[in-house]
This record gives sequence, C-alpha cells and structure tokens, in this order.
Amino acid sequence: MPKRENYIGWDEYFMGVALLSGERSKDPNSQVGACIVSEDNKILSIGYNGFPKGCSDDEISWEREGKFAETKYPYVCHGELNAILNYTGSTLKNSRIYVALFPCNECAKAIIQSGIKEVIYKEDKYADTDSVKVSKKLFCMSNVKYRKYTPTSRRITLEL
Repeated sequence: MPKRENYIGWDEYFMGVALLSGERSKDPNSQVGACIVSEDNKILSIGYNGFPKGCSDDEISWEREGKFAETKYPYVCHGELNAILNYTGSTLKNSRIYVALFPCNECAKAIIQSGIKEVIYKEDKYADTDSVKVSKKLFCMSNVKYRKYTPTSRRITLEL
C-alpha cells in the first residue's frame, strides 16, 4: 500500500498550532497565538495573548478604547512574547515563529533578542500602524526574515 499523500505541510501544521493556541485567549476581539519551531521542525514553545500569571482577567477591562490604564493594552501579554517567555530550553537561536498577526514593535524586539530568525505571519491587518512599520524596520536591521503564510484551500476540523 502506498503512503498517504494528502498530509499537511510544515507551514500548515505550525500555523495550525499557532491558531489553535490562540483559541485559549479570553480576549473578546483578538485571539492571537504563536508557535516557535526549531530548525529541525520541532515545536519549542507556544503562547497566546492574555494577562500575566497571577493577574485576574476578571478585574481588568478588556476594552479597546478609553483611558489607557482602563483598557486591555497595558495588561495583555502578546502571544509572541508569551511563547518566548514560556520556553524552558537553553536557546531559541535560529528558530522561527508562526504567528496569527504580524508582531508589534515590542514583540519584534523580543523576537530579535531571543535569536528567532524568521517570522511567518497569517495576517498583517495593522500594516499601516507605526508599530508594525517599526517592527519591519527592526527585522530588516537585524536580518530577521519575515514572510506571509501562504494559505491552502485545505479545511481541517477538530472535534473535541
């Protein structure tokens, strides 16, 4: 019997893991996940956007607008940063990160500092913001490659 031919590729697999991780987020607007992968295609860490450990997500508003301290923005850790901080090994050098959204400038700095060498993103809906423009400049300055994930027509449904 020949081997199965319609298995998913590495990019599909790791982007799928990032998107599934994002489903853990309690953010009512953005469920962003990230998956960090070694050069030999082993998952090193995953993360999603949410509040820091020990900080109740019931005590702070998930609002997007209003006074800065009364919105979610100063409290939420992005999926990329959580994936980096969740890593318990020795180095992320030369790894790649799969993310739902193009990283903000703060996450870009953490990606660069951690040694990640490639960013694969699904969406770049904030491309016109200063934060993402700075991210792209930082990535170019530090030789971190980035590319848009090329979706396939495949649909995968998980029944849990």
